[in-house]
Amino acid sequence: MKLDMFIDGVFLRLLFAGVIILLGWLLFRAVGFLTLSRVRSRAQRFRRPVTPGQRSAAATLLYFTAPDCAPCKTVQRPAIQRLLEQVGDAVEVIEIDASAQPEVANQWGVMSVPMTFVIDAQGAPRYVNHGVATLEKLLRQINELK
Repeated sequence: MKLDMFIDGVFLRLLFAGVIILLGWLLFRAVGFLTLSRVRSRAQRFRRPVTPGQRSAAATLLYFTAPDCAPCKTVQRPAIQRLLEQVGDAVEVIEIDASAQPEVANQWGVMSVPMTFVIDAQGAPRYVNHGVATLEKLLRQINELK
């Protein structure tokens, strides 16, 4: 009898934990979708300056950071450096200090750093990464643009 009650209690706790995890994941996905929708609804197009004779990159990584952001320095920036080593000229990285340019950060819906946007060759934002984005995730997002 006690074993049945124990198993039922464990099962209910696991089910409850699973529901909370699922709701958290859905909320995380919804925030990313809403951020991209907000940027797109404002007809936000990223126009990078191109000098004559310069080949345009297939994608742009718009990277919002801040001087006091430890994950930006220790995790995100090294991942971006490795990304550049692997893909070379296929991606252009533009780093923006959100604390020095709050109007730009607000325009892009940046509420915390690090935050990255992957922008296609036409200037449309295609992916948003809240928090640290791994090298593998950035590579996958950029390869999906091709």
